[in-house]
Amino acid sequence: MTHKPLHNFHIPVMGLAYTIDSPIRVAQYGISSVISIIDDEILEKMKGFYNKKFNLDYFGISTKTEDYRAKRITAYLDMVDDIVNEKFESFKQEITKNKEALKNFIAILPNTSDLKAGLQNLVIQKENLGAGIKNFIESNLKPGSIDVNIMTKVDKDNYKKGEQLPVMFNDAHASLRGFAQSKLSSSMVLSAGMNPRLYSYIEEFDDFFPDQNGILKKKIILKVSDFRSAMIQGNFLAKKGLWISEYRIESGLNCGGHAFATEGMLLGPIMEEFKQKKNDLIQSAHSLMIAALEQKGKHGVSEPLEMKITVQGGVGTSEEHEFLLENYHVDSVGWGSPFLLVPEATSVDTETRNLLLKSGEKDFYLSNISPLGVPFNTVRGTSNEVLKEHKEAAGKYGSSCPKKLLALSKEFSPQGTCTASKKYQDIKLKELKADQELTPEEFSRRKTEITDKACLCVGLVNAAYMEQNLEIKGEKQGVVICPGPNLAFFDKEVSLSEMVKHIYGNANILPDNQRPNMFINELKMYVDYLKKEIAGSSAQITHSQTKKWNAFKKNMLEGIEYYHNLFNTSAFFKSGLKTIDLQLQEYQLMLTAIEIPQVEK
Repeated sequence: MTHKPLHNFHIPVMGLAYTIDSPIRVAQYGISSVISIIDDEILEKMKGFYNKKFNLDYFGISTKTEDYRAKRITAYLDMVDDIVNEKFESFKQEITKNKEALKNFIAILPNTSDLKAGLQNLVIQKENLGAGIKNFIESNLKPGSIDVNIMTKVDKDNYKKGEQLPVMFNDAHASLRGFAQSKLSSSMVLSAGMNPRLYSYIEEFDDFFPDQNGILKKKIILKVSDFRSAMIQGNFLAKKGLWISEYRIESGLNCGGHAFATEGMLLGPIMEEFKQKKNDLIQSAHSLMIAALEQKGKHGVSEPLEMKITVQGGVGTSEEHEFLLENYHVDSVGWGSPFLLVPEATSVDTETRNLLLKSGEKDFYLSNISPLGVPFNTVRGTSNEVLKEHKEAAGKYGSSCPKKLLALSKEFSPQGTCTASKKYQDIKLKELKADQELTPEEFSRRKTEITDKACLCVGLVNAAYMEQNLEIKGEKQGVVICPGPNLAFFDKEVSLSEMVKHIYGNANILPDNQRPNMFINELKMYVDYLKKEIAGSSAQITHSQTKKWNAFKKNMLEGIEYYHNLFNTSAFFKSGLKTIDLQLQEYQLMLTAIEIPQVEK
């Protein structure tokens, strides 16, 4: 069996439920996608839905069951694996027997793929067509990977009858265990930074260590935004005998969901560093890993295992896709938000999808609605926003907080409270009203800071319930959606095959709306971000703030310099080069004009 994936793009995780069943929808075509496994409740509901739909016999797992979170996750992933394998077998039968279906499949394969060329040659042959195609498909086709995502920081302590449970029952720990105990052979994407305690827990499961043939049943993918953090985290895990099979680099601001802004480091220079130093990552981790495996008495590996570098965030044209593959030698490019407009691939209700279709650049923005306190990409006009405004007009703030996944603030209770909850906001607003020294402006600013927070646990899963007409219990919360700003340039619902052809340059689904190059768009976001940071800073400027802003500005100016050289020497983007050059000059002037506030003597 060949192990090379059929496609050189993947669908990253989106929200808690937008890609909840994407593998069931797209894996038979060889497309890999990622399921969020933090919310066991939606997984249990979706398991019930598919049980009925495909007449399966998976049992329900109640919250009264011991270790129910992990067990629900394992059961759902096992079920997805069963369905994907069944659909994949049917798909192979179909393209073996049906020439039209085979041609449609060939049309969505990458133009550079050996598989595409092999199948095209077979179609031309007249003799033994069926047998030849059947053999070729059996030995070369495999389904896309059913990968999972865990946000490492979403690791709340859990309690039973007032007693704190052991750490292994924390949210992220239970999710990890659920994946580890599933029959999947796929990857776990760890995002949102390092959680040493969780990382150490991976050692408990044999599937993450190489077997006697040096094969990993379960792989680790780290989502990172710069080389330094990749090296630190990679070495931390290598010392435990654990290998990072892929570094998934994401644009700091030009991505969906939570935005972790770098210190003004732009995506191009970051990718360049990975390209230049990939071997350092491999060698450093390999030497540490060998020693750790020996010490643990596990199977050793003589050669370094495979390490992929992939990238995602803001990609929108086949030329950008091709450029990332060619110039930075990446293994795959993540296409996230545009797939929210593909009903065959993602779980989105009609009302929200229509909102995304008609929203323009000004509607997508970086908000403060996340209880994690990290900037969060979203779009104006969601049903959650409308409901929230109605409630606030009636003087009611905060959510009922039924799931408590983000109840991470220990300010008022050791068991944790979510900053989007009614309980938390009521206390905070009471404290605010009691403060007599605030100016009306300061009061209003602080009130907005408190009440901006939205319940993501419910808001990010409701679309999946609504799409499948599943019952939603509890307080009406509407939908929260977290597309990247790049979606502003896409304006129509498309089929899976149209989207894939667009990625590979065999069709174009973008309107002629002067979409800026992905690197320019990210640069604009960083300039805006720096301006906003400086404008929103308190009256008392500190040395560390000044130092941070100076470094931010310096990194961006160096990034612009890098892009000038890159675009002028690359064979790509020739038709838009004049515009790109002018835009780079414009942002360079803008940046130079930004004055960094100095600390008063």
